[in-house]
Amino acid sequence: MNNTAIIIFSAFAGLGILFSMLRMAMGPTAPDRAVAVDTITTTVSAFLVLLAYLFNRYVYLDVSLVYSLLAFVGLVALARYFERGM
Repeated sequence: MNNTAIIIFSAFAGLGILFSMLRMAMGPTAPDRAVAVDTITTTVSAFLVLLAYLFNRYVYLDVSLVYSLLAFVGLVALARYFERGM
């Protein structure tokens, strides 16, 4: 992969995380903040895949998969709490 493409992808991923953090801080409701956190975890997972490619350490793919799975389970639990309460 071209170094320019890696830099561009990293910049877009960083901007995505930055904008999601702003949304998380300024979100008017709790579900808005939950969606922002889910967006951050998705972006970080994509960044971990890029790091796996760059460093030829494919264990990062497993880390990304586990991270995504835990984020999904956490978001489902949070959505259930918002819907019904504990």
